[in-house]
Amino acid sequence: MSKDVIFADNGRLNKVSSILVSQPEPENRQSPYFGLSEKYNLKIDFRKFIQIDPVDVKEFRKQKINILDHTAVIFTSRNAVDHFFRLATESKVEIPTDMKYFCVSEQTANYLQKYIVIRKRKIFTGERTAADLIEIIKKHKDEKYIFPCSDIRKDEIPNFLSENEFTFSEAVIYKTVASDLSDLADVNYDVIAFFSPSGISSLFANFPDFEQNNTRIAAFGPTTAKAVKDAGLILDVQAPLPNAPSMTGALELYIKKANGLD
Repeated sequence: MSKDVIFADNGRLNKVSSILVSQPEPENRQSPYFGLSEKYNLKIDFRKFIQIDPVDVKEFRKQKINILDHTAVIFTSRNAVDHFFRLATESKVEIPTDMKYFCVSEQTANYLQKYIVIRKRKIFTGERTAADLIEIIKKHKDEKYIFPCSDIRKDEIPNFLSENEFTFSEAVIYKTVASDLSDLADVNYDVIAFFSPSGISSLFANFPDFEQNNTRIAAFGPTTAKAVKDAGLILDVQAPLPNAPSMTGALELYIKKANGLD
């Protein structure tokens, strides 16, 4: 992989004046998106392309999964944490103090303090990715895992558990659905930034006849980039890369090139 982001001069390096970020607006005004907007005089809007719908207790029970049959929980997101403890409360299940928690990142592990006293629990934390967490799980094969997740989730962890004959249950506790974006039908942006394949699915769920034309597409992560290409779209900006570990970093490099500021 090249150390630098190289944007091919393919006739699409046109000036960028507006960007739509397919995520909620940051609450922190120190977000680099706001800095990017001010520095390059850009219009940057934020809009959730997907929303989370909870699975209710009745639907959860149809999966015939008993939380108390398990000794460890695998968390890969804060949404999973929220909905796991919501369902436990609604089901009147008290999570035992000796339950172990395997979290994909320190951020997710810290989020557990919203529901439990962290210092009194056994918590195992990965660096950032599913692959990191799998390395930790490998050392705890005797646990009975529950993997709370969305109906749309990545395959790495459940595939690993299944292929290596771990005892585990996959519990769908919330659903990822397309947001209503109908009010954007006549609004055009120079760049749309995506962060998950679900965002691409939402785009076409709302606008089945979407034509990219001169709209540049930015994607964060390899699975999102693949979804862009699989949808027949042109991928113009990709992150992370060595000199652009964030979406804002990649966008800034592209803007400099496209706006003749390089």
